Amino acid sequence: MRFERSHTRKAAFVAVASSLVLLASACGGGDDGSSSGDSGSSGGAALEGRGPITFATGKDTSGNLTNQVAAWNSQHPDEKVTVSELPESADQQRAQMIQNAQIKSDAFSVLNLDVVWTAEFAANRWVTELPPDQFPDLGKLLPSTLDTAKYRDKLYGVPVTSDGGLLYYRKDLLDKAGVQPPKTWEEMSAACAKVKALPEGKSMNCYAGQFEKYEGLTVNFSEAVNGAGGVVVGDDGKPNVDTPEALAGLNFLVDGLKSGEFPKASITYKEEEGRRAFQEGSLVFLRNWPYVYALAQKTDGSSKINGKFAVAPLPGMSSGGVSTLGGHNYAISEFAKNKATAADFIKFMSSEERQKANIEKTSQAPTWASLYDDPALNKQFPYLAPLKASIESAKSRPKVVKYGDVTTAIQEAAYGAMTGTMPPKDALAGLQTKLSTLITQ
Repeated sequence: MRFERSHTRKAAFVAVASSLVLLASACGGGDDGSSSGDSGSSGGAALEGRGPITFATGKDTSGNLTNQVAAWNSQHPDEKVTVSELPESADQQRAQMIQNAQIKSDAFSVLNLDVVWTAEFAANRWVTELPPDQFPDLGKLLPSTLDTAKYRDKLYGVPVTSDGGLLYYRKDLLDKAGVQPPKTWEEMSAACAKVKALPEGKSMNCYAGQFEKYEGLTVNFSEAVNGAGGVVVGDDGKPNVDTPEALAGLNFLVDGLKSGEFPKASITYKEEEGRRAFQEGSLVFLRNWPYVYALAQKTDGSSKINGKFAVAPLPGMSSGGVSTLGGHNYAISEFAKNKATAADFIKFMSSEERQKANIEKTSQAPTWASLYDDPALNKQFPYLAPLKASIESAKSRPKVVKYGDVTTAIQEAAYGAMTGTMPPKDALAGLQTKLSTLITQ
């Protein structure tokens, strides 16, 4: 998730540092059943006011936000954007945005929201409903990304980056060991054993994801459950996590740590810790987001594996895995001044031109469908076609207004099982009970 994703933060910076205690995360989609990119209906109040604005976003791990915002500022000297760079942790970003909204502060104008935060921010009226007719390019975005920006069929954000989980692997070592990229967890374990039998692989760890107790663990747990054929919340909106399939998914994570195939330190990994471990050459396989690709390919000495790795779809229990849908939407704070400028900034940053410039520099997944078919981009980023398929088939995290409580419950159950403080079966039974009280129809 960037989280995100994700993965997707940038800078021209003024650093904001509120110190907060978080619990709860955010949420997407609510009972939003919408899916089309229709930009014909108008809704939402008129967006008025022009002048300087502030863009609140997570820590810029890509290094490219400065360029993107500078491009806007050079064209709009009287409507300059100042970046308030929030912490790297998605949970802490959300906490600061909520604190700002609860006191009705106008300190933030445009918010860079994780796709699962839409329902919570919209339901609490912390973000402004957007008139779709002011954003004429919505129909050109991947439908799955646009769906994340809606709540109860109304638009509250514009998708600027998407995300699908990918399996990064050491192609040089798999080739030398004579094995193909794995499609199942069992194949991944076998491939890792063969790589570790090589002199170059003797000291390497097999696999890591994002296992620290934060939003990334919700993503990785969900992918493990889905990859085993289970669900956390079913299509009917009801939790259904106390099942043999979910147990098989959780046991993949538990057994990986217990057996030593996952490094002990991975229980503390967020996106960046995993990326650095992979780039330093200590991992054979890594689950992470597309943004890692450009950083791992750098030739400035920051990556020891440039030219030595490749990307494949996530593996699953008996066949290919299932990604959790990630990405970020830009929304306008309900309490912002200069909302007309904020809307124009969002249109600028979400345009095909800016998204293309961003992927070229950062490898972050765009939301424009056309960019996945761009020949030059596919040559530079050969994983774009499978990534598009991954995003289109990815499963969303639970779409509930109380997402913060839901993701906290998921993290506590998964982390407890992975650290050995509760048996996996008990963890899932407790999680089912907890989710049943939090998710109401």
